[in-house]
This record gives sequence, C-alpha cells and structure tokens, in this order.
Amino acid sequence: MRAISFLLLPALLLAPLGAQASEGIYRYVEKDGTIVYTNVPPPGAKKASKLKGTFSEAPAPTAPVKGRSRTPSEFEPHIVKAAERYRIPTALVRAIMHTESNFNTNALSPKGASGLMQLMPATASEMYVKDIFDTRDNIEGGVRYLRVLANLFNGDMVKMVAAYNAGPDAVRKYGGKVPPYPETQAYVRKVLQLYSHYKERERLTKDEPRGTDSDGDDARDGAGAEEPR
Repeated sequence: MRAISFLLLPALLLAPLGAQASEGIYRYVEKDGTIVYTNVPPPGAKKASKLKGTFSEAPAPTAPVKGRSRTPSEFEPHIVKAAERYRIPTALVRAIMHTESNFNTNALSPKGASGLMQLMPATASEMYVKDIFDTRDNIEGGVRYLRVLANLFNGDMVKMVAAYNAGPDAVRKYGGKVPPYPETQAYVRKVLQLYSHYKERERLTKDEPRGTDSDGDDARDGAGAEEPR
C-alpha cells in the first residue's frame, strides 16, 4: 500500500504565524492522494475544508519546563494505546508531546513539523500517518517513530530523544552522543526532566512506592512490540 504523502505549501511555511491564524488553514486532497494544507483557499473546483481553531508556533526547546498534573484527557486513550502497541513508556510519550507542542494539536514549526508530536511530512509518510493533523494519527506516528529509534539505538532513551530532535544520522555522526547543537542539548534536558515528572505522576496515580519501575527507563524490551513496516 502506498503511503499517503503530505504537502505544506510554501505560503503556509513562510507566512507569519499570526497571519496564518487570521486567514485560516485549508485542507484538501489532490487526485494522487496528496493531502495539502495551506492558508490560501484553493482555486477552481477543489473541495477544501477549513480547519477549526488556529495555528500557533511550536514551543522552543529552551522554553521553561512546567510540568502538568495530567495531560489533556482527550489525548490519553491514544497515548496509552500507541505506547502499549510499540512498547514505549507512556511517560516518554507525554514528555515528547509536551516539549514538542505543549499539547497543541495545531502547533506548526517554521520548518514544517506539525501537530502534537511535531512530525515532519516525510517522517509522517514513512510512519503511515494518513492525516498529520489528526490527533490519533499524529500520536500513532510519533510513537511508532520512537519505536524505530528504540530499535536503532538499543532502547537508549538519551539517544532516542536526541535523534527525535536532530535525526538519527546526527547521533551516529557524534559517536552515539548527544550532538553538540544547543537546541538539541536543551531539548534532551527538557524531555528528560518532563519524563521524570510524568513518571512520578504515574507512580502517584498508581499509588506505587518510590523506586518501583513498572515500565523501565528505556525501551530495550521490544518483545511484543509491533515492528514498523
């Protein structure tokens, strides 16, 4: 089955985010299955739907860390289901989502990373995501990509997180260490801080004694995880 591709038109990427929000974002599907998102209404007879809500810029990795007692309830079933399917700690999924989008389904980066897990269109296509701004699809694709990274780096969480931000090639280039990019180093610190926060919240929710480790601090145990196609 051919993966559906995505196109974020240049007008959407280059326009200031304030302008995007005021004009609205449109979605339509080309004959070849390409899903197009743009802030310019499509010409002619193309049937386009205007997305609800507004787009805003994704938070910077250097933004202050502020934990939450819980994640938005509407995301939880998708987080838990995807985490179980791909054997990724739920606390890590929450930490990545928090860092990437601050739980904003319409977050958009200047480079084109989109949605809750800030997927690049090429990554979304590779992870079989049908609609990059759909909550379930975006979470599924992001967690599936974390499983790919877990397989590449033997479940080493630090390497996985660094690769999620900078790409696996960058981590390999620097011998498996966090690349010396200020953004990536800040990103890794922030994700790990939030991971510890959400893991502690899970412990308190389950009323487990401190030190109990129900899901591990890595993703080494891939047994039973669904293998990426």
